[in-house]
Amino acid sequence: MSGSESLRVAWRALLWSRLAILVVAAIAAAGPVATNAARFDDPALTQPLGGAGDALLSPLVRWDSVWFLRVADSGYPADERARAAFFPLYPLLVRGGGELVGGSRTALLLSAFGISLAALLGALVLLYRLVAVELGSRFAGPTLALTCAFPASFFFGAPYSESLFLLTSIGAFYAARTGHWAWAGLAAAAASGTRAAGVLLLIPLGLMYLYGPRANRPATPGPAALVPRHRLAPDALWLALAPAGLLAYAAYLAAAHGDAWLFASVQNLWGRELAGPLVGVRDAFVAAFEGARQLAHGSREPVFFDRAGGDPFRVAGTNLMLLATLGFSVWATVGVLRRLPIAYGAYLLAALLLAVSYPVGPQPLMSLPRFVAVLFPIFMWLALVCERRGATRRVVGAFAVVLGGFVTQYVGWWFVA
Repeated sequence: MSGSESLRVAWRALLWSRLAILVVAAIAAAGPVATNAARFDDPALTQPLGGAGDALLSPLVRWDSVWFLRVADSGYPADERARAAFFPLYPLLVRGGGELVGGSRTALLLSAFGISLAALLGALVLLYRLVAVELGSRFAGPTLALTCAFPASFFFGAPYSESLFLLTSIGAFYAARTGHWAWAGLAAAAASGTRAAGVLLLIPLGLMYLYGPRANRPATPGPAALVPRHRLAPDALWLALAPAGLLAYAAYLAAAHGDAWLFASVQNLWGRELAGPLVGVRDAFVAAFEGARQLAHGSREPVFFDRAGGDPFRVAGTNLMLLATLGFSVWATVGVLRRLPIAYGAYLLAALLLAVSYPVGPQPLMSLPRFVAVLFPIFMWLALVCERRGATRRVVGAFAVVLGGFVTQYVGWWFVA
């Protein structure tokens, strides 16, 4: 596998998927816009380009994009504690890029898109190389196509931290898989500075260190499956860097706001509450059942579930979609545990358990498709299955149809993930 090959395939996957999303977004921008726009938009940050620039890019600046731009523009003020939920590495890079090209809010928005797209390209290059090492080059291109067509993949090209988290998490796996433990620790630290879930990378990295597969050291046979195949050595200490990004952010919050764990304590402002995975899954089934009941009833009144913002039919349909996403994720996790090394399956298990442990009121699995989009082992396994069954194009096509629907809803200020 050559470096030019991975870059060529990654660039092609990025180009066709992002251009298609831009076209759909531009068309959707001419349609109806929900009243949410007046409540959550910040035109000074989201529409600073004017004319064709705003028409092209602003349709992709919705919801959390506004918050990331606010953090990049003015940090974490004491009078807006809700911003603490957004980890600092992505907005810090956006601010740095904006300062390099003039420091204006126009520069800030262009930097946000530039950082997201550059991180996505880097993530796709590393994912190609990781798949080639783990499964073979035959499955690398299909993995990238499935990743870029996944319905929530439009976040990778918007001013969100998803593409940066994808880059750092894949980077940590690839570095560990090829035996570069210092880089693995640094990538995991960057991931935990991008999103709290980055700390979970310590689990798969530790498993790869002890059980493999890893390229820098032959296995030491053990008498049982649970006995580590590799002995500990000083380079294992690099893995202690994994929580460094989160701890640095906690130290900043302690100094600036007197609460090191403010990013966790403000989750209630976003409707999230730690309830555990069993409660989250139970609530998801209840919400989906009541949603199906609402749709079957054929009327918006009475509402069969706790009210959420927006049309009851839309909320009902979203809850069904979210439960379907959970079902797909569980199915994929079982597949990964069966087909890929244990580190990949353990990462999925830990990430999904965290995602369902913070249910949100009337929509317990809110944002789950976005959380799933960065769980790259899912797409490695899916490529393996689809290629062996000759179904890759059909699945990519089905994904793309749903992706178009998601983009249309997102552009219209309807919350989809």
